[in-house]
Amino acid sequence: MARSGVQYEDVQRAIDTLLQRQETPSVQKVREVLGTGSFTTISDHLREWRARRESNRDTPPTQVLPEALQRGMAELWTEAQERANQALSHYREEADRRVAEAQEAADQARRQAEDAAQRESTLAEQLNRALARLEALGALASRLEAERDQAREAEQRLGKEREEWKAEVTRLRGELEAREAAHQQALAEQVAAHRRQLAQEEQRHEAAESRLMALLDEARQQRQADDKQHRERHQRLEARLSRLDSQLEEQRRLAAEAEKARQEAQQQADRVGQQRQAEAQARHDGEARLESLLAARESENAALKGQLEALQGQLAALQVRLAEGSLPPFVY
Repeated sequence: MARSGVQYEDVQRAIDTLLQRQETPSVQKVREVLGTGSFTTISDHLREWRARRESNRDTPPTQVLPEALQRGMAELWTEAQERANQALSHYREEADRRVAEAQEAADQARRQAEDAAQRESTLAEQLNRALARLEALGALASRLEAERDQAREAEQRLGKEREEWKAEVTRLRGELEAREAAHQQALAEQVAAHRRQLAQEEQRHEAAESRLMALLDEARQQRQADDKQHRERHQRLEARLSRLDSQLEEQRRLAAEAEKARQEAQQQADRVGQQRQAEAQARHDGEARLESLLAARESENAALKGQLEALQGQLAALQVRLAEGSLPPFVY
């Protein structure tokens, strides 16, 4: 809304003066002609003048000439009117272009004003936050100063305690060095005694190893002898079994002959029957004896096999204990 300081007629007279100078009217130039007035008021009157001129586009604008020009240029008035009418179209185009530019500038200025207001609001908010932060920092600084004083007192107290601890550490270090020296001496003596004991253990171990090797040789020889004895017994049993097989075969042959004789001589049935009973009893006895011999042979073989496995287990245990070095020391 226009202010009461500058009226529309004042702006119109300034515009006429600018047109007489063949200058395009603008807010800045109108204000220079008037010498006063706000840009907003002049802009509103200038916009109203352009609106009126646009509505009266086909009517040439009336020119209010100063009295001095009316007296001095009466003869040129007609020529000026004709030139004004000729230049009217040019001014109109130029005015339209300038109006568009002014409108765009006004819109841009309005946007800039809105941006400025927004920035002002943002800056005010930031200022309030900064002031609050400053107050908080002031309180924090006061609290930190109090804590600093307390820390200084604590530091002084800790300094005294540190000196006392240094003295205590020095004393304890001396005691520790003395104990360390005594410990090193005792450790050296213990190491020497351990080395002597280790040498003795190594000697005993070597003797035990020699004796163990002798026992292993003896066990190996005993196993070879047992193996030989087992083979000999096995051979004897094989021979004995072969003889029993021969006897059994002979008895079977005799039985066959007896059966044949019984068939051939029915008249001798009683005698042959008795003989067959006797032969059957003998065969039964032979088979019983053969089964007994076979069972005895299997029992002997199982016993020999158990003895061999026991000797092999003992030998393996001796080898393991020899490898682990866990044999007990020999008693001399």
